[in-house]
Amino acid sequence: MLVARLLELDAAGALSTAHVRAGAQVGGVNVRTVWRWLDAARTEGRMERRPRARLELSDQMWEALAQAGGNVAALHRHLKAAGGEVPSLASLHRAVRRDLQAGRVLPDRAVARREREEQQTRQALADLALAGPREGDAAKVAALRLPPSEPGAVAGSPVGESGAVAGVALPAGAQLVRTSSVRAVAEAVGQAMATQGAVCVFGNPGRGKTAAVRMALHEVPPGWKVTWVPVPVRPSVAGMRRAVFDALALAGRFPHTSALADAAVAGALGEARVLVVDEAQRLPVPCLEYLQSLWDHPGTRITLVLCGAGSERALSRLPQLASRIGAWQEVPRLAGAEVATVVTGFHPLWRTAPAPDLTWIDRSCAHGTFRTWAALTAHLQNALLTTADASIDRALLRRLFQRVAPPL
Repeated sequence: MLVARLLELDAAGALSTAHVRAGAQVGGVNVRTVWRWLDAARTEGRMERRPRARLELSDQMWEALAQAGGNVAALHRHLKAAGGEVPSLASLHRAVRRDLQAGRVLPDRAVARREREEQQTRQALADLALAGPREGDAAKVAALRLPPSEPGAVAGSPVGESGAVAGVALPAGAQLVRTSSVRAVAEAVGQAMATQGAVCVFGNPGRGKTAAVRMALHEVPPGWKVTWVPVPVRPSVAGMRRAVFDALALAGRFPHTSALADAAVAGALGEARVLVVDEAQRLPVPCLEYLQSLWDHPGTRITLVLCGAGSERALSRLPQLASRIGAWQEVPRLAGAEVATVVTGFHPLWRTAPAPDLTWIDRSCAHGTFRTWAALTAHLQNALLTTADASIDRALLRRLFQRVAPPL
């Protein structure tokens, strides 16, 4: 408005320095700033401020920031060491503060470091397990290869060459096995989908809850979609809102207001969808209330699956949501009677071991925990590949037990 009025005076030939000084006082700026405004209006036809480029932080920059424990100065030093154009430290601070206020959650440094180390360990195990054979190791490698399926053998999940399901880490050559627990979870989830209800899958850590849910949802009916929502570290309602928004892969940037974000999420949940929240035991009551609000929204059509060790205790803190759970499905430890059948279907290494030895391994170390069996399989696989003349015997297994079992 001020620049337009000054241009009118300029066109009439009545513009003077006094007018410019008065305009600077009204606008609270320097006189030279007003002259620059006028010059831009004459030459560019622009009477508003030039839009400033907005700094956007990439996922790699956020990962580096998480590894630095949220230290923006450390991130700035990291970018300078990497070379290229580096924003100022003040600009980085503003961008980080802006995204945190918009709901982005910065992972805990210890969690980020532990995830990175676990990924490196998994990669190292895969490299060892898939390494080429040394001279004289042909028999060992042949024993590690997956033999052809035999009639009556336990069938793994029919996905991928190794029976793997996305999001489930397996030793090389292993395949998922449809145990009685997996079938029970599939039945509970299927019934919940039929009524657009809710189900809680719980049990002690390492029992295979996540794998069971992924296997149950691998093939959903036509028209259904499956969305996995990761639970942030130290979750808040803003963090969960952002996690759901990102998991749905909605177009555009995350809205700056919660009302717009909730409207976008509710619109995307208007189609038949299974919303899986893994590690639900981390959720405080406000986050559970947020999920309940999505499920109760009249415009959404979702089946809610809450999964995690202790998720049933977390739900007990919110009776309104707990009363809506249609099925409480526990994943128990592997029963002793099915250990031999399940483990031999899980990995070909165990098919050469007698059934009494498998029972002894389960009683001495694994205790019906699938995660322990997977870790023991990876250690045994690497021992056979890297140790000369190694064979599967109880002496070797006892040494491996010490790697798998936590110290007392």
